[in-house]
Amino acid sequence: MATPDITKNILGDAIIEALKTVYDPEIPVNIYELGLIYEVKVDDDHNAHVLMTLTTPNCPVAESLPQEVKEKVEGIDGIGDVEVELTFEPPWDKDMMSEAALLELGFI
Repeated sequence: MATPDITKNILGDAIIEALKTVYDPEIPVNIYELGLIYEVKVDDDHNAHVLMTLTTPNCPVAESLPQEVKEKVEGIDGIGDVEVELTFEPPWDKDMMSEAALLELGFI
């Protein structure tokens, strides 16, 4: 039987994989590689907390993108409640993007 920490790690990895299927509609890179996900936590009861941001506070998908994130995480087997928290501290900038995202967008 898996220990709670292993299960939490597996669920955390599954959340990250699910987040890699969510794309900002204006940028052809997933939100995880864009650096919009600041934190993913899974508690002992397998509830998930995702701390994320948007490229700008007045982003046209400010309502729909966090909801899509919530729905994707809720769809993972074994996940309990899901909370998606939106923050703008620190503000997002392109330095938060992964090397893969920078390459995809032609920055390197």
